[in-house]
Amino acid sequence: MKGPLFYSKILLFGEYGIIKNSKGLSIPYNFYNGALKSATDLTEKAAASNKSLLKLATYLDENAKPDLVVFNTPRLFKDIANGMYFDSSIPQGYGVGSSGALVAAIYDKYAEDKITVLENLTRDKLLKLKQIFSYMESFFHGNSSGLDPLNSYLSLPILIHSKDNVETAGIPSQKQHENKGAVFLLDSGVVGETAPMVNIFMEKMKQDGFRTMLKNKFVKHTDACVEDFLSGNVTSLFSNIKQLSRTVLDHFKPMIPSQFHALWKQGIETNDYYLKLCGSGGGGYILGFAMDYEKAQKALKDYQLEVVYHF
Repeated sequence: MKGPLFYSKILLFGEYGIIKNSKGLSIPYNFYNGALKSATDLTEKAAASNKSLLKLATYLDENAKPDLVVFNTPRLFKDIANGMYFDSSIPQGYGVGSSGALVAAIYDKYAEDKITVLENLTRDKLLKLKQIFSYMESFFHGNSSGLDPLNSYLSLPILIHSKDNVETAGIPSQKQHENKGAVFLLDSGVVGETAPMVNIFMEKMKQDGFRTMLKNKFVKHTDACVEDFLSGNVTSLFSNIKQLSRTVLDHFKPMIPSQFHALWKQGIETNDYYLKLCGSGGGGYILGFAMDYEKAQKALKDYQLEVVYHF
């Protein structure tokens, strides 16, 4: 048995801000994917995944929300007992949606009366999907917006206007051969954990000064970045990304691995590249933006980079 593929995602803009109703933009990233499979003789990795699936299934069974979604749990438990696991190339703790793809795969296969990608996706249907995925993914993070699984399930860019207003979005087509600009991933080489980072953020939110900064700087520049990106206004986009990168360095230092503080600052000072958090931070991937990717490559020659999008 092998199920359909579900892809990783990248939240281009909106990390932390979407908790406080900033805009956000999430895109599928097809470089990594995962699918449900079954085997009688499980490898160590597959056995660990099988065990994790049993915990998730038990969580969904014990915390059932029949008004929201109903799963065929007898079939789910039976398949797990018969050696089902999630075969995934998506790195865990890297901010690219490893748990989101798994949640999307489970919903796709075991939800009764599921909302499908083929129907007319009204705002109400998107919000219901987001609620379902938030409930399912909270098993992994304790608190989830539901956006990662939504992105993975639909395999479409998702534009977040606010918590209660999301829609699928068209993003400007990539200009690989015309322009030199790129969005890229930088591998920090450190695994990040979402829950501790979110806890730090929630503690900071108790401070008046931090809340004011979030509203007047962080959310303002995030919203501007989303609008610039969608309208293809690259000049304004990079101006806002620079401001966003500086704001993150000044106010979100615990979310940036300490060995990258100087590199982050260097990008802002030289304008060769700008770095921002990819997901909750603390490790995993760091997201980079460069007007001239070759220049950024030279400046970051000691690091492993992957291009996500060409300007």
